[in-house]
Amino acid sequence: MRSGSAGLLLAAGSGSRLGTPKALVEFRGERLVDRGIRLLHDGGCHPVVVVLGAATAQVRGAVTVCNPDWRSGMGSSLRVGLGALPDGAEHVVIALVDQPFIGPKVVERLIRAARDGASVAVATYGGARRNPVLIAREHFEEVAGLATGDTGARPFLRAHPELVVAVPCDDIGDPADIDTPADLSALRAR
Repeated sequence: MRSGSAGLLLAAGSGSRLGTPKALVEFRGERLVDRGIRLLHDGGCHPVVVVLGAATAQVRGAVTVCNPDWRSGMGSSLRVGLGALPDGAEHVVIALVDQPFIGPKVVERLIRAARDGASVAVATYGGARRNPVLIAREHFEEVAGLATGDTGARPFLRAHPELVVAVPCDDIGDPADIDTPADLSALRAR
């Protein structure tokens, strides 16, 4: 029997341009990995799975899995994470660890889109597709098969534009991400 929305937080990278793994970066008194877990939980996801790799971290409120192939890029982390989801999850909301201004209401909107019949829903800001992304279980195998190198679900989304429901989130989130020390400083100053 299937029910529910799982959350998947991709947090395995080394943060090469940042100089430290993003998962462990403190932002407003909280590690980004903990902030991402809270985002997914508060948005309505249960369980939450976190994919780690370059760094290990003790976390609360989530199942952690290690991607031993994290150096190959986000694709392998997405495959590991999808494989770790419980059989009962109808769909998954996939979030990235480095977007601290994505709020739980974004996740709620994606889940609402799924309840309204979407099998794929993508948060948009200014009309541009960004993260998080919701994907129904029926697509997990194909998403995993197309995720290679440093691309996650993007190849699947491009291959199936007819499935994608855009979910405008300009009023409740900001997709700014942290890639460099300058990005981190700018976002901390906000």
